[in-house]
Amino acid sequence: MPHPYVLLSAAVSLDGYLDDTGPERLLLSSPADFDRVDEVRASVDAILVGAGTIRADNPRLLVNSASRRAVRVAAGQPEYPLKVTVSGSGDLDAAAKFWHTGGEKVVYTTEKGAERVRALGLGPATDVVALGGVELDWRLLLEHLGEVRGVRRLMVEGGGRIHTQLLRQGLADELQLVLAPLFVGDPGAPRLFGAGPYQGGRLRLMETRPIGDVVLMRYEPTAPGVGHLPSAADRHWLGLACSLAAQCPPSRTAFSVGAVVVAADGTELARGYSREGDDPVVHAEEAALAKIDAGDARLASATVYSSLEPCARRASRPAPCAQLILSAGVRRVVTAWREPDTFVQGADGTGVLSGAGVDVVVLGEYEGLAKGANLHLLR
Repeated sequence: MPHPYVLLSAAVSLDGYLDDTGPERLLLSSPADFDRVDEVRASVDAILVGAGTIRADNPRLLVNSASRRAVRVAAGQPEYPLKVTVSGSGDLDAAAKFWHTGGEKVVYTTEKGAERVRALGLGPATDVVALGGVELDWRLLLEHLGEVRGVRRLMVEGGGRIHTQLLRQGLADELQLVLAPLFVGDPGAPRLFGAGPYQGGRLRLMETRPIGDVVLMRYEPTAPGVGHLPSAADRHWLGLACSLAAQCPPSRTAFSVGAVVVAADGTELARGYSREGDDPVVHAEEAALAKIDAGDARLASATVYSSLEPCARRASRPAPCAQLILSAGVRRVVTAWREPDTFVQGADGTGVLSGAGVDVVVLGEYEGLAKGANLHLLR
């Protein structure tokens, strides 16, 4: 079942605290960073916080910019992202701002907690979903968000317990961490992450950016020794690449391939397919990369999704697609199907890319889909 792309967002002090123990919320972000968070909120389908965060911070979780809301509406999206909270016990405050601002909401709880939540009378804009009898299952929750609510990108804004659970279970696709230039130093204050064990090893740094007096750091979780683990986003984009292959004009001398180039923040940069337009020999990756400015800084942290392994040798062009990817500065490729020897003997685009330091992920479960547009060649 598809999961949304899960983006964890938090701000911490230099010594790793989310807040102090005072009666007022400790503001760690700068005004410029609050605007960045608003931009991220506008880009997602749903925002999730735990019930503890609602009780402690009483957040509204809105997109504050009218212009950003207008862009969402023009794109056929709701004015506000879906607001999501989780509470195993159902211990929620019906007077909290969370329920009385924005658009639709959903509460994930247990069977026992659902009775308590429904008794609050939160209104028709709030959906109550019971998952499990005793404890919440995060994988099941994410499947429900993706399958039933159509959420493709989920922003998680806390609290620390939820961030910890998602990272420990290997369910986070990205961590956006803002570091504030102050110390809390109170052992009773809440920290961002709890004790391990955590899945994976060192996280991969995707971006650092100063924003006023704070610093944004974006990380991608990885597993030790095997590179980036495939995520729900990987499966979504690779599935799209495979579907693009069906648009290729049929050929008896070349495969039908689709490709999509996606930035690290989930923005689609370009897509292409074999023999696209008026070029009878253009390859999918070549067609997609040609639509992107060679100086686009996002290429360095982008991923190329291709239904077929990028070619290592070709007769129709001086540079094969593996070399085009390297020249573009892309460091990650996800593909469905290793190139067979139908037209080129011993081709090894994966070896060429991996040898140059590119992280190559092969999702073999999509091989059948990738072959679908090429059955006339495989028979």
